[in-house]
Amino acid sequence: MSTKPVLTNAPASNPKAAAVDMKFEIVVLPVSDVDRAKKFYAGLGWRLDADYDSGKDFRVIQFTPPGSGCSIIFGKNVTGAAPGSAQGLYLIVSDIAAARATLQARGVEVSDVFHDAAGVYAGPDEPYLFGRNRVTGPDPEHRSYRSFASFRDPDGNGWLFQEITSRLPGRLDPAATTFASATDLASALRRAAAAHGQHEARTGQADPNWPDWYADFLVREQSGEAPPQ
Repeated sequence: MSTKPVLTNAPASNPKAAAVDMKFEIVVLPVSDVDRAKKFYAGLGWRLDADYDSGKDFRVIQFTPPGSGCSIIFGKNVTGAAPGSAQGLYLIVSDIAAARATLQARGVEVSDVFHDAAGVYAGPDEPYLFGRNRVTGPDPEHRSYRSFASFRDPDGNGWLFQEITSRLPGRLDPAATTFASATDLASALRRAAAAHGQHEARTGQADPNWPDWYADFLVREQSGEAPPQ
């Protein structure tokens, strides 16, 4: 019998190696005042998953944003990073105006909706994915990925809302269509209704198979494909 160790997974260089699920689940936030941070994130309406206090020198708190598969944690002796140093934390929403209004109603200071000035990485403003020159207002063409709003927690950890209504190809499993909430599904149905109205106008007749058309639209939109014709 061989005494060599047996690897249970094929080498990464092997293109036929079985993929292992790796679910990105936690982002650690550095904060200076744990209770203040807890009050802030609870005030956002995020779900409190845990508040474990050892009673000595360790405490960890976990929150999850609505509809998110990823959570945040912060606490005492959770990270050595400087408080407020977490930046560019993206929250993806299907309706940025509604997301901004929700936080404002909870007393959170949120920037105006903005988009880039078509000069990626140009200008002195704080960096974000699609540029540094911020122009007030949503993207003029209402493109996915291009409209933003920002806010900070009490320590200065920086968050960005990013509006995405249609994913680019390859961003989602085309075999799976999911929605994070009833609100997201309702928004998608409204987009489908508008597109279907244009479809009927092009054909010049009512479409009795609209449920199939809607379903095809929703699947195609999430997988980044062109809408049905």
